[in-house]
Amino acid sequence: MVSHGKHIAVIVQQLNKFNPENQSVEDFLNESAKMLQTLNVTEGKSVMDTLAGCIEYKSLLDVVVNAFFVRDGRCCLISERNLYIVICYLATFQLEELGLQQFSRIVKSLDTAKMQKFLRFFFNALYLNTWIKDEWSQFYDSLYVKENWIDPLLRWQPKVQQLIEQLTDILSNRTATVKSSTVTRPKEFNLTVPKPRAIPIPLPIPPLEKRPPVPPSTYKPPKEKKQLEEIKTRNRRKAEIDNIPIKLNAAAILREGALYQRKMEQELKRIENLLRGAGDPSEFLEWQKQMRGKDLEEQLTEIECRRLQGKLSHEEAVLAHQNVTQENKKKADLMREEKAELMHQYAEKRLQEQKEMRELVEQVVEGHKNAKQAKVKLQKYKQQIVQEVCEENRELLRQALEEEEEKLRKRYELIQQIRAIECLPSLRHKFVDLTETGGHGLICEMSIVELRERLALLREAQKAAEEEKRDQIIHEKQAKEQLLLDKLDQISLFRAELGRAAALKQEEKKRKSQSGDRPMKDERILNLQKKIVEKTMERKKQAGLLKITPQKTSMASRKDSLQWNHWKELEESRERQFRILQHGFMARETAQKMAAYEAARSGATVCILRSEVN
Repeated sequence: MVSHGKHIAVIVQQLNKFNPENQSVEDFLNESAKMLQTLNVTEGKSVMDTLAGCIEYKSLLDVVVNAFFVRDGRCCLISERNLYIVICYLATFQLEELGLQQFSRIVKSLDTAKMQKFLRFFFNALYLNTWIKDEWSQFYDSLYVKENWIDPLLRWQPKVQQLIEQLTDILSNRTATVKSSTVTRPKEFNLTVPKPRAIPIPLPIPPLEKRPPVPPSTYKPPKEKKQLEEIKTRNRRKAEIDNIPIKLNAAAILREGALYQRKMEQELKRIENLLRGAGDPSEFLEWQKQMRGKDLEEQLTEIECRRLQGKLSHEEAVLAHQNVTQENKKKADLMREEKAELMHQYAEKRLQEQKEMRELVEQVVEGHKNAKQAKVKLQKYKQQIVQEVCEENRELLRQALEEEEEKLRKRYELIQQIRAIECLPSLRHKFVDLTETGGHGLICEMSIVELRERLALLREAQKAAEEEKRDQIIHEKQAKEQLLLDKLDQISLFRAELGRAAALKQEEKKRKSQSGDRPMKDERILNLQKKIVEKTMERKKQAGLLKITPQKTSMASRKDSLQWNHWKELEESRERQFRILQHGFMARETAQKMAAYEAARSGATVCILRSEVN
């Protein structure tokens, strides 16, 4: 015989294994019954009844256990949830059958503190009459819940209260026993008292050595840096002047050669136009430079105006937000009054609905009585329909059997005919003459011997064509290699000239000094700045008049700081855009000067370099 605690542990273990998503209730109960074959019949049946009941009434038991974990069982383990579900099921559905004595044995076989806490929570008369009854009425009829579950629990409540007091006494006796135990007091060791040590004579402090002065080389740049700069300059000059061979593939050589050839043709055409009397582009370039400078100034002024307009819009938006805050405060007071009125109306409506619900419950109970008679009539009608359907099914089945027999008879006759045909003798050997034609009556018909001769002639002709094609490919490859060598010589000449032009461009860039930012003065910008100052002063004055709580004020100040950071980022991005535009303008100006300088030089090769610099 196993103990009551062992029974409860087996039920809890099976509930922990049950997963309704992956396994049906019937399969789970069958597997549990096989596992419980080691127990005798009565004990196995009681365990299976309790296990099935816990699964069937899980929704009701979860209501109580969930509330227990929220209120009194906050310190209990979630892994012990199924233990409380089993005790709740026994107390609700099996207490009449078990009796108080058997139920007390089961409770005392488990942990005393846990059972005392759960029973005190569950058998609270206030909880049973209020929220437990209401929650259970959502799953079952309220009258059925009260008569079958709540009232029996309230009848057993005084006796179960005595059991709870016994558990409390057990816990208090255990605590008193622990408190009355004697405390071990340690004794001091009998150690030898050490003799006092003599104070040592302090040693003389040695004088500090004189530190060497800081070498003057600390404040001078290292020689290595200067040497690296010289090596870097030398390497740059060498790279710009020397013709260093670079390995290129055929496509790159042809592409670069075509580029230089196209530029040479363009420059030759431009020189021919100059010889025919075309004008010098220096005046046009100067005019173009001035117009681009004006366009840049207008563009920068427009950007600054948009930035200031955005800042002005921000100030106006903040001021409008403060006005809206005052209006919202007034609307909130009105909404609170309307809400109080609506809550009063809702309470009256709720009372009326409860009254109508009681009347509806009485009507439903009356309807249940009439439903039994309708159920008997419906059952008789269904039996009559079943008999008619069975007769129709028998007739259809007889017809289907007759049709199937006819098909089988025809199939048997067809098989007999096929077997008779297969028994007839047939010629299996045929002699073939390769010199004769097929005899199909076609114009292009030939024998196999003639076909083989023609295939041999075709192979010889194909071989001769392949040899001719191979010779042609070799000649084309040699011509292409010669073309690539010519292109490489031409590319090396152009690269040498490009290196010299790059050196001249680098020296010209070093002589130029970067110009500073140009001040922008415009009437629109000054007017916008003045308006922004006025709006800022008005916003600060309005904020001082508003009476806002500290929390709302801190939130508003935090929002203002975020908006201020946003506008600051916008200003920085626009300043970066202004510097980029200025840099682009200066780059175009330098390119135009270099183009004018190159236009003064003569020769087709140098003219090609002008277009490359641009």
